[in-house]
Amino acid sequence: MFQSLRAFLRQLADGPIAPQLRRFVAVGIVAAGAQMVLLWLLVDRARLNYLVGAVLAIEATIVLSYILNNAWTFRGSRKTGVRSYLFGLLKTNVVRGTAIPIQLAILFVLVEWQGVPYLLANAAAILISGIYRYVLDARWTWK
Repeated sequence: MFQSLRAFLRQLADGPIAPQLRRFVAVGIVAAGAQMVLLWLLVDRARLNYLVGAVLAIEATIVLSYILNNAWTFRGSRKTGVRSYLFGLLKTNVVRGTAIPIQLAILFVLVEWQGVPYLLANAAAILISGIYRYVLDARWTWK
């Protein structure tokens, strides 16, 4: 795991896909911030279970990430027509939807088994599942 993290950081700094990867990370940071705020609102204000709140917050940020990534990160292969745009949104939902169980499992384990506060556990889950999401989005959604 540490080698793949090291390789990811090297690519971010000076690899051939560095500009795209930096944009993806920037969009991810914005989406992660939005997800954390939504999760907090859903759990602490709306009184939902943290796992239910996480699913809703994740789905909202999937849409947000798609909009931002389509407009900026992958602008060279941007989806422009209505049909293409909606099909891309469907594809990113499939990609990121497959990451939801990974993120929820990490969240659950950290909260229930390790006693980590749910927002901190969610931040860790976002980071861990982020590499997986980038690889699939880059290779399939905006191929």
